[in-house]
Amino acid sequence: MVVRAAVLPAVDAPLEITGIDLPEPGPGKVRVRLAAAGVCHSDLSLTNGTMRLPVPAVLGHEGAGTVVSVGEGVTHVAPGDGVVLNWAPSCGACPACARGEVWLCSEALSGAAAVHAHRADDGTALHPGLNVAAFAEETVVPASCVLPAPEGVPLTEAALLGCAVLTGYGAVHHCAQVRPGESVAVFGVGGVGLAALQAARIAGAATIVAVDVSPAKEELARSAGATEYVVASDTTAREIRALTGKQGVDVAVECVGRATTIRTAWESTRRGGRTAVVGIGGKDQQVTFNALEIFHWGRTLSGCVYGNSDPARDLPVLAGHIRAGRLDLGALVTERIALDGIPAAFDTMLAGKGGRALVVF
Repeated sequence: MVVRAAVLPAVDAPLEITGIDLPEPGPGKVRVRLAAAGVCHSDLSLTNGTMRLPVPAVLGHEGAGTVVSVGEGVTHVAPGDGVVLNWAPSCGACPACARGEVWLCSEALSGAAAVHAHRADDGTALHPGLNVAAFAEETVVPASCVLPAPEGVPLTEAALLGCAVLTGYGAVHHCAQVRPGESVAVFGVGGVGLAALQAARIAGAATIVAVDVSPAKEELARSAGATEYVVASDTTAREIRALTGKQGVDVAVECVGRATTIRTAWESTRRGGRTAVVGIGGKDQQVTFNALEIFHWGRTLSGCVYGNSDPARDLPVLAGHIRAGRLDLGALVTERIALDGIPAAFDTMLAGKGGRALVVF
């Protein structure tokens, strides 16, 4: 069956919206009709080679939809069920999984090398980007890549649970482990940053500082829970310390992935403060520290992969927050677009504007 999809022909090549021939689900596979897919910075990182996975590929990894059909052996979902796509399924057997660190599973992206579909025009084999190929009207994925969608959450919003919300919420609750009354700074008010701001509010943070290059995002940030807003500059760390009794925040969450932002986030924390780096930066982004300041400040700098989240464990928790009105998925969405609008959404992202664009099918 031919469906429309966003295909990356090669690294640094323009996206192509074209027909792909999608196979029926074989054993252990599930076919999903997409309701929506979020446009995430990780997809942009695939287009420019920051993240290297096989191409040509169908991009998109943050999505939700309805099961169309299932292959032999699939029992946890059935046709007609609403599901959230899980782009990083854990194998359950590697050393990381054995430690309970499923977000570090060594096999999580092994499916990205598989042949997912073929171009309808010339038969070129296509890979599934970050496993799930969500920038398409329909996709076929391993059963481990689908989780039942939370009841009472529209599928068009549930798509955001697959990456932005799990990552932002997890960075605050699992990685940084923000405690009630602490102060938090979130660098980057995109989809993940907006989720982190809401997560900080849920955690009971007293002061929540949002930092972004765009003054236009202040209203968006405050609606997500920010109590203070700082336009990024070379004095950002000093401004944050001024907002926190000259101490610095307890926790900084970096959602940009640039060396200068990571360094500034670290400098914005108090002595003994904690910085979680969520943003994915390139190899050329070198962050430097001298030995004396590492000792003197006693700060912790941690990488944070997928929010240190376990989707099977965390989705029900997030659903509870949504139903209680504590978490607003709609507040993350700044633009609803068609499949053809993804290239323009990438341009908006590169310009540092907006929050999360959502492809609605």
